[in-house]
Amino acid sequence: MPAFTVTADVFPIAGRFTIARGSKTEAHVITVRLTDGTAAGWGEGVPYPRYGETVDQALSALSDARRTIEAGLTRADVSRLPLPMAARNALDCALWDLEAKQQGKPVWQLAELPEPRAALTAYTISLDEPEAMARAASASGRPLLKLKLGRPDDALRLAAIRAACPQARLIVDANEGWQADSLPHMLAACHQTGVELVEQPLPAAHDEALRGLARKVMICADESAHGLDSLPSLIGKYDAINIKLDKTGGLTPALALAHAARARGLKIMVGCMVGSSLAMAPASLLAPLAEFVDLDGPLLLAADRPVPLRYDGSLMLPPPPALWG
Repeated sequence: MPAFTVTADVFPIAGRFTIARGSKTEAHVITVRLTDGTAAGWGEGVPYPRYGETVDQALSALSDARRTIEAGLTRADVSRLPLPMAARNALDCALWDLEAKQQGKPVWQLAELPEPRAALTAYTISLDEPEAMARAASASGRPLLKLKLGRPDDALRLAAIRAACPQARLIVDANEGWQADSLPHMLAACHQTGVELVEQPLPAAHDEALRGLARKVMICADESAHGLDSLPSLIGKYDAINIKLDKTGGLTPALALAHAARARGLKIMVGCMVGSSLAMAPASLLAPLAEFVDLDGPLLLAADRPVPLRYDGSLMLPPPPALWG
């Protein structure tokens, strides 16, 4: 029966991270630790206000579940606990890590996944004025850029960034910031500037307008996509799904969702909230199942975990066992 602790941790962001809903300068996360006295495992969750989750709420819910967790919880039990999804994620990933350490096998083997390899991750350019975004995109020197948009003059941003970065591959994330009446214009602007994929252009509550909409750019569900139960509602509206462990409630349900989504013909993006290397490590195991990888959280931080993930430019290397898995 493992001993359990949970803490709140803060990681400073290098500069300011801005999306259509606002800005922040710190990443607030929770860290779950489990130990049997010999082996130890840990996991990170990022409570997200967009989904009604806070760090205090996650800490309280996990503390209330302490007896159940220390009685010998399995991964199959996690989804039945009354926990926020980010808390489930941290607990599920800690259980995976603990089992890997106990058995002396990496998580990818336990999960019957391909051995991790270096994966190209997108690099996020925060929402700003067109010229500022173009300068940031050019200075990054990254081959795959994810552009945070969601304001009326986004076509100007796209044009400025494409002019500054003629060779870069582009992904757009509107974070629910566009409206149905302007969507055809914005999708045309995306197509003209060579954007490969647009994440969540419309508010989740109004995404029915996507059903049957002609498009030359793939549209990816993010805020509309959570766990398996959300999958049926996405079919016919979206071409891809952004799977984040903090939305699914851990690596275990994320794997189930990835396989189910691929079976329904959806492309996969594996994404993240802004968190440390500990949050990216389990998500990186989904990379072989994904067409797009967006696990740049540590690249946006001013400080990280003691043993961080390594990046060779935009190539994310497999997580070291001393970090996770």
